[in-house]
Amino acid sequence: MSAVRTAIVTGGASGIGEAVSKRLAASGVAVAVFDINGAAEQTAALIEKSGGAAIGLLVDVTDRAAIEAGVEEVRNRLGRPTILVNSAGIAPERPFLEISTEQWNRSIAVNLTGTFDCCQVVLPDMLEAGWGRIVNISSSSIHTGPPQMASYVAAKSGVVGLTKVLAREFGRKGITVNNVPPGFVDSPMLRNAQSSGHIDIDVQTAATPAGRIGRPEDVAAACAFLVSDEAGYITGQTFNVNGGRNT
Repeated sequence: MSAVRTAIVTGGASGIGEAVSKRLAASGVAVAVFDINGAAEQTAALIEKSGGAAIGLLVDVTDRAAIEAGVEEVRNRLGRPTILVNSAGIAPERPFLEISTEQWNRSIAVNLTGTFDCCQVVLPDMLEAGWGRIVNISSSSIHTGPPQMASYVAAKSGVVGLTKVLAREFGRKGITVNNVPPGFVDSPMLRNAQSSGHIDIDVQTAATPAGRIGRPEDVAAACAFLVSDEAGYITGQTFNVNGGRNT
């Protein structure tokens, strides 16, 4: 990249989001870490200690006003954001007939509406710059539909559809929009699924063609490529990072 660009990474202080924040910063991008707790500032501090440029902001992606305020602070402190990685998410597990309306709405709010709001707030900056990159982190569950994860799978499937529409709508404006569905990646979500008995990591590792569990850094590497200038002809795509589990 010829000039310093500014990225926003939601859910950027843990798991996949943290790896993305650190990878983008290492490539010379100024990173705004959005997260719902003080870990955002801690992650930003670690990035700066390593020589990168970063700020950490307390932003709940279910709060449109908080997103708008956070993006405005990014503009003031780091410059116009032209890279957005939507990584914030929750993965509730519950039998379908036991899902309450409140639980359903919460999952949709974090996983889908939060992505919509962040895209809508940041896209004007990309349009003004005539260049932009959006990467939405979806989930390999969109391929497999695991039981007891209806709200999560529905929301992440919506993210894929949203990605395709935005790619077509903004493609001629120098903006690409892609989604990455991680599969079997060692993250807090996966460990929660293991603790609840929803997944057996040893069994799943044996069933993975790559022969190992994925790392957050594997997903971060894909994101780093998709936000680069070199990926300018890739848009509207589902860019699988799953060790060959879904092809």
